[in-house]
Amino acid sequence: MSSVFFDSRLSDEARRENLYGGELFVFPPAPGSLALVELARELIAEAFGARDPRRAQFEMPVEEYAQLLAALKPRFIHHPRAKVCIQEILREIGCDPARTYFDVPRMRTATAENYLTSGIAYAFHPHRDTWYSAPMCQINWWLPVYEIEPSNAMAFHPAYWSQAVRNGSRKYDYHEWNRTSRFSAAQQIKEDKREQPKPEEPMALDPQIRLLPPVGGLILFSGAQMHSTVPNQSGVTRFSIDFRTVNYDDVLARRGAPNVDSECTGTSLRDFLRATDLCRIPEEICAAHDEGPPRPAASAGRPAMARTGTNKRSDKEIGR
Repeated sequence: MSSVFFDSRLSDEARRENLYGGELFVFPPAPGSLALVELARELIAEAFGARDPRRAQFEMPVEEYAQLLAALKPRFIHHPRAKVCIQEILREIGCDPARTYFDVPRMRTATAENYLTSGIAYAFHPHRDTWYSAPMCQINWWLPVYEIEPSNAMAFHPAYWSQAVRNGSRKYDYHEWNRTSRFSAAQQIKEDKREQPKPEEPMALDPQIRLLPPVGGLILFSGAQMHSTVPNQSGVTRFSIDFRTVNYDDVLARRGAPNVDSECTGTSLRDFLRATDLCRIPEEICAAHDEGPPRPAASAGRPAMARTGTNKRSDKEIGR
Protein backbone atom coordinates (compact mmCIF):
# COMPACT_ATOMS: atom_id res chain seq x y z
CA MET A 1 0.00 0.00 0.00
CA SER A 2 1.11 3.55 -0.67
CA SER A 3 1.32 6.13 2.10
CA VAL A 4 -0.47 9.45 1.75
CA PHE A 5 1.39 12.62 2.78
CA PHE A 6 -0.96 15.50 3.70
CA ASP A 7 0.26 19.11 3.32
CA SER A 8 3.85 17.90 3.53
CA ARG A 9 6.70 20.30 4.29
CA LEU A 10 9.34 18.05 2.75
CA SER A 11 11.76 19.67 0.31
CA ASP A 12 11.07 19.20 -3.38
CA GLU A 13 13.97 16.75 -3.64
CA ALA A 14 12.71 14.61 -0.75
CA ARG A 15 9.15 14.79 -2.08
CA ARG A 16 10.26 13.57 -5.51
CA GLU A 17 12.15 10.66 -3.95
CA ASN A 18 9.02 9.60 -2.09
CA LEU A 19 6.89 9.96 -5.20
CA TYR A 20 9.39 7.79 -7.10
CA GLY A 21 8.87 5.25 -4.31
CA GLY A 22 5.12 5.07 -4.85
CA GLU A 23 3.89 7.51 -2.20
CA LEU A 24 1.01 9.94 -2.74
CA PHE A 25 0.87 13.62 -1.74
CA VAL A 26 -2.18 15.81 -1.08
CA PHE A 27 -2.02 19.60 -0.69
CA PRO A 28 -4.81 22.02 0.30
CA PRO A 29 -6.07 24.72 -2.08
CA ALA A 30 -3.70 27.66 -2.55
CA PRO A 31 -3.88 30.90 -4.57
CA GLY A 32 -2.35 29.37 -7.71
CA SER A 33 -4.59 26.30 -7.82
CA LEU A 34 -7.71 28.33 -7.00
CA ALA A 35 -6.86 30.77 -9.80
CA LEU A 36 -6.57 27.82 -12.20
CA VAL A 37 -9.97 26.56 -11.06
CA GLU A 38 -11.46 30.04 -11.51
CA LEU A 39 -10.16 30.16 -15.09
CA ALA A 40 -11.59 26.71 -15.82
CA ARG A 41 -14.97 27.66 -14.39
CA GLU A 42 -15.07 30.86 -16.42
CA LEU A 43 -14.46 28.99 -19.67
CA ILE A 44 -16.89 26.22 -18.72
CA ALA A 45 -19.62 28.76 -17.98
CA GLU A 46 -19.04 30.48 -21.33
CA ALA A 47 -19.25 27.17 -23.15
CA PHE A 48 -22.38 25.79 -21.43
CA GLY A 49 -24.25 29.08 -21.13
CA ALA A 50 -27.38 28.79 -19.00
CA ARG A 51 -26.95 25.05 -18.49
CA ASP A 52 -25.48 23.61 -15.30
CA PRO A 53 -22.28 22.08 -16.72
CA ARG A 54 -22.39 19.17 -14.27
CA ARG A 55 -25.87 18.18 -15.45
CA ALA A 56 -25.83 19.38 -19.05
CA GLN A 57 -25.19 15.84 -20.28
CA PHE A 58 -28.82 15.03 -19.49
CA GLU A 59 -30.05 17.87 -21.74
CA MET A 60 -27.82 17.49 -24.82
CA PRO A 61 -27.34 14.92 -27.57
CA VAL A 62 -24.03 13.19 -27.00
CA GLU A 63 -22.67 14.37 -30.37
CA GLU A 64 -23.38 18.00 -29.50
CA TYR A 65 -21.82 17.54 -26.08
CA ALA A 66 -18.65 16.07 -27.59
CA GLN A 67 -18.31 18.98 -30.01
CA LEU A 68 -18.75 21.47 -27.15
CA LEU A 69 -15.91 19.80 -25.25
CA ALA A 70 -13.81 19.71 -28.42
CA ALA A 71 -13.93 23.51 -28.48
CA LEU A 72 -13.78 24.09 -24.72
CA LYS A 73 -10.78 21.95 -23.82
CA PRO A 74 -8.26 23.48 -26.28
CA ARG A 75 -9.35 26.96 -25.15
CA PHE A 76 -8.37 26.03 -21.62
CA ILE A 77 -5.15 24.26 -22.61
CA HIS A 78 -3.84 27.20 -24.60
CA HIS A 79 -5.13 30.05 -22.44
CA PRO A 80 -2.15 32.19 -21.36
CA ARG A 81 -3.48 32.50 -17.80
CA ALA A 82 -3.26 28.73 -17.38
CA LYS A 83 0.53 28.70 -17.65
CA VAL A 84 0.81 31.62 -15.22
CA CYS A 85 -1.30 29.70 -12.69
CA ILE A 86 0.88 26.61 -12.99
CA GLN A 87 4.02 28.67 -12.50
CA GLU A 88 2.46 30.03 -9.30
CA ILE A 89 1.44 26.54 -8.12
CA LEU A 90 4.98 25.24 -8.57
CA ARG A 91 6.42 28.11 -6.55
CA GLU A 92 3.84 27.61 -3.79
CA ILE A 93 4.65 23.90 -3.49
CA GLY A 94 8.38 24.57 -3.34
CA CYS A 95 9.65 23.47 -6.76
CA ASP A 96 12.74 25.16 -8.19
CA PRO A 97 11.36 27.01 -11.24
CA ALA A 98 14.74 26.93 -12.98
CA ARG A 99 14.92 23.11 -12.74
CA THR A 100 11.22 22.27 -13.12
CA TYR A 101 9.48 21.79 -16.47
CA PHE A 102 5.72 21.41 -16.90
CA ASP A 103 3.37 20.49 -19.71
CA VAL A 104 0.13 22.32 -20.52
CA PRO A 105 -2.83 21.70 -18.18
CA ARG A 106 -5.64 19.53 -19.46
CA MET A 107 -9.28 19.74 -18.52
CA ARG A 108 -10.81 16.30 -18.00
CA THR A 109 -14.48 15.32 -17.88
CA ALA A 110 -15.93 12.10 -16.50
CA THR A 111 -19.61 11.95 -17.37
CA ALA A 112 -22.18 9.98 -15.37
CA GLU A 113 -24.07 6.84 -16.38
CA ASN A 114 -21.74 5.99 -19.30
CA TYR A 115 -23.06 8.97 -21.28
CA LEU A 116 -19.72 9.66 -22.99
CA THR A 117 -16.67 7.62 -22.03
CA SER A 118 -14.57 7.65 -25.20
CA GLY A 119 -12.59 10.18 -27.19
CA ILE A 120 -12.81 13.71 -25.80
CA ALA A 121 -14.17 12.36 -22.47
CA TYR A 122 -12.13 9.17 -22.32
CA ALA A 123 -12.72 7.07 -19.19
CA PHE A 124 -9.28 5.72 -18.41
CA HIS A 125 -8.94 2.04 -17.65
CA PRO A 126 -6.25 1.08 -15.10
CA HIS A 127 -2.96 2.33 -16.52
CA ARG A 128 0.37 3.94 -15.81
CA ASP A 129 1.25 7.13 -17.68
CA THR A 130 4.62 5.50 -18.37
CA TRP A 131 2.78 3.13 -20.74
CA TYR A 132 2.15 6.28 -22.82
CA SER A 133 5.83 7.27 -23.23
CA ALA A 134 5.98 9.41 -20.09
CA PRO A 135 9.48 9.59 -18.57
CA MET A 136 10.00 7.60 -15.39
CA CYS A 137 10.62 10.86 -13.50
CA GLN A 138 7.25 12.34 -14.45
CA ILE A 139 5.08 13.62 -11.60
CA ASN A 140 1.34 14.05 -12.16
CA TRP A 141 -0.63 16.92 -10.57
CA TRP A 142 -4.44 16.56 -10.35
CA LEU A 143 -7.13 18.87 -8.92
CA PRO A 144 -10.95 18.96 -8.99
CA VAL A 145 -12.80 21.91 -10.53
CA TYR A 146 -16.03 21.19 -8.61
CA GLU A 147 -16.65 19.11 -5.50
CA ILE A 148 -16.01 15.39 -5.92
CA GLU A 149 -17.14 12.30 -4.03
CA PRO A 150 -16.05 8.65 -3.95
CA SER A 151 -18.39 7.72 -6.81
CA ASN A 152 -16.78 10.16 -9.29
CA ALA A 153 -13.17 10.32 -8.10
CA MET A 154 -9.94 8.81 -9.37
CA ALA A 155 -8.69 5.48 -8.02
CA PHE A 156 -5.13 4.37 -7.29
CA HIS A 157 -4.22 0.69 -7.27
CA PRO A 158 -1.15 0.52 -5.04
CA ALA A 159 -0.76 -3.28 -5.13
CA TYR A 160 0.56 -2.85 -8.67
CA TRP A 161 3.33 -0.40 -7.79
CA SER A 162 5.89 -3.20 -7.96
CA GLN A 163 3.74 -5.82 -9.71
CA ALA A 164 3.98 -6.01 -13.49
CA VAL A 165 0.87 -6.20 -15.66
CA ARG A 166 0.94 -7.53 -19.19
CA ASN A 167 -0.11 -4.54 -21.31
CA GLY A 168 -0.09 -3.07 -24.79
CA SER A 169 2.61 -0.45 -24.26
CA ARG A 170 5.00 -2.37 -26.54
CA LYS A 171 2.79 -1.25 -29.46
CA TYR A 172 2.67 2.41 -28.44
CA ASP A 173 4.93 5.10 -29.88
CA TYR A 174 4.30 8.65 -28.73
CA HIS A 175 5.33 10.29 -31.99
CA GLU A 176 3.07 8.00 -34.02
CA TRP A 177 0.19 8.74 -31.64
CA ASN A 178 0.65 12.48 -32.17
CA ARG A 179 0.80 12.00 -35.92
CA THR A 180 -2.25 9.77 -36.35
CA SER A 181 -4.52 9.67 -33.30
CA ARG A 182 -4.22 12.59 -30.91
CA PHE A 183 -6.43 15.04 -32.77
CA SER A 184 -9.28 12.66 -33.58
CA ALA A 185 -10.63 12.48 -30.02
CA ALA A 186 -13.83 14.40 -30.77
CA GLN A 187 -14.80 11.85 -33.45
CA GLN A 188 -14.66 8.91 -31.01
CA ILE A 189 -18.25 9.05 -29.74
CA LYS A 190 -19.70 5.56 -29.33
CA GLU A 191 -16.43 3.67 -29.21
CA ASP A 192 -12.80 4.78 -29.03
CA LYS A 193 -11.02 2.88 -31.80
CA ARG A 194 -7.61 4.48 -31.28
CA GLU A 195 -4.86 2.08 -30.30
CA GLN A 196 -3.97 2.78 -26.67
CA PRO A 197 -2.07 0.72 -24.08
CA LYS A 198 -4.43 -1.34 -21.94
CA PRO A 199 -4.03 -4.22 -19.50
CA GLU A 200 -3.93 -7.53 -21.32
CA GLU A 201 -4.69 -9.69 -18.30
CA PRO A 202 -7.29 -9.59 -15.50
CA MET A 203 -6.54 -7.14 -12.70
CA ALA A 204 -7.71 -6.95 -9.09
CA LEU A 205 -8.73 -3.31 -8.58
CA ASP A 206 -8.95 -3.69 -4.81
CA PRO A 207 -7.37 -2.57 -2.63
CA GLN A 208 -7.69 0.93 -4.04
CA ILE A 209 -7.29 4.48 -2.78
CA ARG A 210 -9.71 7.29 -3.63
CA LEU A 211 -8.51 10.69 -2.47
CA LEU A 212 -11.06 13.52 -2.14
CA PRO A 213 -9.34 16.90 -1.96
CA PRO A 214 -11.51 20.03 -1.84
CA VAL A 215 -11.91 22.19 -4.93
CA GLY A 216 -8.43 23.39 -5.87
CA GLY A 217 -6.73 20.83 -3.64
CA LEU A 218 -3.86 18.96 -5.30
CA ILE A 219 -2.99 15.28 -5.61
CA LEU A 220 0.59 14.50 -6.66
CA PHE A 221 1.64 11.03 -7.82
CA SER A 222 4.24 9.34 -9.97
CA GLY A 223 3.55 8.74 -13.64
CA ALA A 224 4.34 5.09 -12.87
CA GLN A 225 1.47 4.85 -10.37
CA MET A 226 -1.37 2.55 -11.48
CA HIS A 227 -4.61 4.56 -11.54
CA SER A 228 -7.98 4.66 -13.27
CA THR A 229 -11.16 6.65 -13.75
CA VAL A 230 -13.84 5.56 -11.28
CA PRO A 231 -17.09 4.63 -13.08
CA ASN A 232 -19.12 7.76 -12.41
CA GLN A 233 -22.27 6.92 -10.46
CA SER A 234 -22.71 10.33 -8.84
CA GLY A 235 -25.31 11.69 -11.25
CA VAL A 236 -23.11 14.65 -12.21
CA THR A 237 -20.19 15.14 -14.58
CA ARG A 238 -16.81 15.41 -12.90
CA PHE A 239 -14.54 18.21 -14.14
CA SER A 240 -10.87 18.06 -13.19
CA ILE A 241 -7.51 19.47 -14.27
CA ASP A 242 -4.19 17.73 -14.52
CA PHE A 243 -0.70 18.63 -15.62
CA ARG A 244 2.71 17.02 -15.30
CA THR A 245 6.20 18.02 -14.30
CA VAL A 246 9.75 16.72 -14.62
CA ASN A 247 12.87 17.85 -12.83
CA TYR A 248 15.70 18.65 -15.23
CA ASP A 249 18.40 17.04 -13.07
CA ASP A 250 16.36 13.84 -12.80
CA VAL A 251 15.86 13.78 -16.56
CA LEU A 252 19.64 14.04 -17.09
CA ALA A 253 20.47 11.42 -14.46
CA ARG A 254 17.53 9.19 -15.44
CA ARG A 255 16.34 9.14 -11.86
CA GLY A 256 12.74 8.21 -11.32
CA ALA A 257 10.28 5.49 -10.46
CA PRO A 258 11.02 1.83 -11.21
CA ASN A 259 9.96 0.51 -14.58
CA VAL A 260 8.17 -2.74 -13.94
CA ASP A 261 6.26 -3.20 -17.22
CA SER A 262 6.46 -0.22 -19.63
CA GLU A 263 7.77 -1.06 -23.11
CA CYS A 264 6.68 1.95 -25.19
CA THR A 265 8.87 4.03 -27.48
CA GLY A 266 9.10 7.76 -28.07
CA THR A 267 9.02 10.35 -25.32
CA SER A 268 6.72 13.15 -24.19
CA LEU A 269 9.66 15.25 -22.94
CA ARG A 270 9.37 17.66 -25.87
CA ASP A 271 6.02 18.82 -24.45
CA PHE A 272 7.55 20.26 -21.27
CA LEU A 273 8.24 23.96 -20.64
CA ARG A 274 10.64 25.48 -18.11
CA ALA A 275 8.77 27.21 -15.30
CA THR A 276 10.92 30.36 -15.52
CA ASP A 277 10.77 31.23 -19.21
CA LEU A 278 8.74 28.49 -20.98
CA CYS A 279 11.81 27.23 -22.86
CA ARG A 280 11.76 23.58 -23.88
CA ILE A 281 14.13 20.81 -22.89
CA PRO A 282 17.07 20.74 -25.34
CA GLU A 283 16.43 18.47 -28.31
CA GLU A 284 19.55 16.36 -27.79
CA ILE A 285 18.33 15.42 -24.31
CA CYS A 286 14.85 14.54 -25.59
CA ALA A 287 16.30 12.50 -28.43
CA ALA A 288 18.28 10.41 -25.95
CA HIS A 289 14.93 9.27 -24.49
CA ASP A 290 13.26 8.37 -27.80
CA GLU A 291 13.89 4.67 -27.33
CA GLY A 292 11.60 4.80 -24.30
CA PRO A 293 12.29 3.98 -20.65
CA PRO A 294 14.96 1.49 -19.60
CA ARG A 295 13.46 -1.93 -20.22
CA PRO A 296 12.22 -3.84 -17.19
CA ALA A 297 14.48 -6.72 -16.19
CA ALA A 298 13.06 -10.22 -16.72
CA SER A 299 12.52 -12.26 -13.58
CA ALA A 300 10.66 -15.57 -13.68
CA GLY A 301 9.11 -14.51 -16.95
CA ARG A 302 7.86 -11.20 -15.53
CA PRO A 303 9.40 -7.71 -15.41
CA ALA A 304 11.11 -7.09 -12.08
CA MET A 305 11.25 -3.95 -9.99
CA ALA A 306 14.45 -1.99 -10.56
CA ARG A 307 14.36 1.14 -8.45
CA THR A 308 16.43 4.14 -9.46
CA GLY A 309 15.86 6.20 -6.33
CA THR A 310 15.58 5.73 -2.60
CA ASN A 311 12.51 6.13 -0.44
CA LYS A 312 13.15 8.77 2.18
CA ARG A 313 10.22 9.14 4.56
CA SER A 314 9.73 11.45 7.51
CA ASP A 315 8.29 9.96 10.69
CA LYS A 316 6.29 13.15 11.03
CA GLU A 317 4.33 12.50 7.83
CA ILE A 318 0.83 11.04 7.97
CA GLY A 319 0.72 7.46 6.67
CA ARG A 320 -1.96 5.59 4.83
